[in-house]
Amino acid sequence: MTRIALNVVGAFLLLTGVIWFLQGINILLGTPMSGQLRWSVWGTLAAVVGVGLLVYANRRNRSPAGQP
Repeated sequence: MTRIALNVVGAFLLLTGVIWFLQGINILLGTPMSGQLRWSVWGTLAAVVGVGLLVYANRRNRSPAGQP
């Protein structure tokens, strides 16, 4: 269950981060965030954390039940 939750949160952060980044560098227009450098920084950080969560959730050691 934890793995599923980490995947959902990681994917959400990755998608949100990419959108924020594109708005921050003025590619996605039409919002007050467009063209604001700070949103590209926040977007990059969110995307990196999202990728980190996805990697962590999918590369953990999955030992069989009953083994340490």
